[in-house]
Amino acid sequence: MKVKIINTSKHSLPNYSTPASAGMDLRANIEAPIKLKPLERTIVKTGIFIELPLGFEAQVRPRSGLAFKKGITVLNSPGTIDADYRGEVGVILVNLSDDDFEIEDGERIAQMVIARHEKAHWVEVEELNNSERGSGGFGSTGVK
Repeated sequence: MKVKIINTSKHSLPNYSTPASAGMDLRANIEAPIKLKPLERTIVKTGIFIELPLGFEAQVRPRSGLAFKKGITVLNSPGTIDADYRGEVGVILVNLSDDDFEIEDGERIAQMVIARHEKAHWVEVEELNNSERGSGGFGSTGVK
């Protein structure tokens, strides 16, 4: 798939780290480091603008290493970039650790996955078909 992109950052285009990678790394494009205190959140700009084909979205997700090792994650995970959005891609990061975290220019802060999606067309009915699970939710299938 070809996706139009404008790169105003001083960094390379988002790319896949390995041939089997689903996500492309997004890098911070900032003038000065950003100190993120515990439980603080911020939007980190990337300097990229994309034009997705209709029927696709870009999902912004945490980087697992950054989340596990430093407690830094994407707050609205996954964040959705719609096909008609033309603004700069920004990443909402939150620091869930007990320590300050400094975001450096060029640092890999998140990953972006391009995914196809469907449009739902509602069909109003009086009742739904039964299922084994039924209306059970939030832990209703057990803990093990």
